[in-house]
Amino acid sequence: MSTPETYTNPVLDADWSDPDVVRAGDDFYLTASSFGRVPGLPLLHSRDLVNWTLVGHALDRLEPEEEVATPRHDCGVWAPSLRYHDDRFWIFWGDPDQGIFQVNAPDVRGPWTRPHLVQPGRGLIDPCPLWDEETGEAYLVHAWARSRSGVKNRLTGHRMHPDGTSLLDEGKVIVDGDRIPGWFTLEGPKLYRHDGWFWIFAPAGGVATGWQGAFRSRGFFGPYEERIVLEQGDTDVNGPHQGGWVRTAAGEDWFLHFQQRGAYGRVVHLQPMRWDDGGTSRSSGAGSGGGWPVLGEEGAPVAVHRRPALPPQPPAAPATDDDFPGGRYGRQWQWTANPGDGWATQHSGDGLRLTCVRSDDADDLRRLPNILTQRLPGPPRAVEVELRLEGTEPGARAGLVVLGDAYAWIGLERGADGTVRLVHRFAEAVAGAVPAPIAGPWGSERDAGVPCPAPGGRARLRIEAGAGARCRFRYDLGDGPRPSGPVFAATPWRWVGALLGLFATAPGGPGPAGTATFTRFRITPL
Repeated sequence: MSTPETYTNPVLDADWSDPDVVRAGDDFYLTASSFGRVPGLPLLHSRDLVNWTLVGHALDRLEPEEEVATPRHDCGVWAPSLRYHDDRFWIFWGDPDQGIFQVNAPDVRGPWTRPHLVQPGRGLIDPCPLWDEETGEAYLVHAWARSRSGVKNRLTGHRMHPDGTSLLDEGKVIVDGDRIPGWFTLEGPKLYRHDGWFWIFAPAGGVATGWQGAFRSRGFFGPYEERIVLEQGDTDVNGPHQGGWVRTAAGEDWFLHFQQRGAYGRVVHLQPMRWDDGGTSRSSGAGSGGGWPVLGEEGAPVAVHRRPALPPQPPAAPATDDDFPGGRYGRQWQWTANPGDGWATQHSGDGLRLTCVRSDDADDLRRLPNILTQRLPGPPRAVEVELRLEGTEPGARAGLVVLGDAYAWIGLERGADGTVRLVHRFAEAVAGAVPAPIAGPWGSERDAGVPCPAPGGRARLRIEAGAGARCRFRYDLGDGPRPSGPVFAATPWRWVGALLGLFATAPGGPGPAGTATFTRFRITPL
């Protein structure tokens, strides 16, 4: 347990994948992968590296628009890098199907520029820039996605135009993981300048089984020597994988990274960091002196540790609850693709009013762009929301879903006779699935509970997400809570944790199909 003097990992116990961090003055900011969800590039703020709040997003919509009108759950924004340079915040990321993008802003809360394509190309991922304050030169390093390029396990370096708009050369492989015995799937580089060296912090060995490495060279283009600086050891922190180094104003060093936790996605840990005296290097290089970073407890992740020497802050975490004032939803929510006009309408009262969007894919929620989602919490939690279905079309439905490669939902549906019923349905995972964009045919939904009339078209819905992301479903139609169906084990996508979602949909056809209103969304400890 945390105390006023200590913190407990993970400091962000939900899917804030591929984190990177930067300090500006006394404030710390973090961004993370958002893949195909919109808005993208979440922006978190902290004053102590332990308590974080979500303050906005840097990306309003994914581009090009015509390619992201349908869900691309595992594509889009991969592994961003966040930097502060020339009085501006900069974020670079790789879209594995398009290339390296960049946005920037004078303030972390915006306004952010529209995405600029720095370098087109398939398979260019995990970019990180560096502006060398000593020489005025600018550089960029990136990794490769073999699924698109046929190449992986290497890092490529470029000179970059100082304005961050383009690369100045064809690039050179500066670290080849195939030449390092035992290393594979080298990716996620973060580039720094320290103590006269160019440093690259990069993980290898796979997200669930690998380690964090550090590389150093006197020149940007190498040669680099390497060392493993963080690995699981005898702890229960598998991975540990990909993150960023940050130094406080007082000179303390810290490292934030993720741990892959199945349906919960990639949760974020904070590790102490120090520089050793340059002793014997476990590297393939000659070892030319100077210190190496030591992360965690002598290279193993810590579970509990002294807090950073920063002013005490009140407990804080990214928001989850929502009353939807005036029909507006909080910044913790993201659509599963670029949103369409009129999906959520503002009004004079409270509650989220969603249009029952017509779709020929209404029977497979994995294919719908109009699902409003947030992250599945890591600790055991109960999720509750009240629902009123005003959908007039037979087949119009709305509900609360746990969405992944497999999914399950509970909600309301209007039958052919006009009666609104409480329904509970699920769809199994599809072998070898999660293509992007999703290609059919996929599995169809099946009943997980017995449908029953819902008087007044109202229900209170509840999902109890316990240990191991095992979810129990309950409902209340006004006569007390009742259980529904068997336990459902939430599943991730390939790179994305399971999501909680609210949706309203109807079968394809002409004309409006009505609306659904959600009120009092709450996530509480079990």
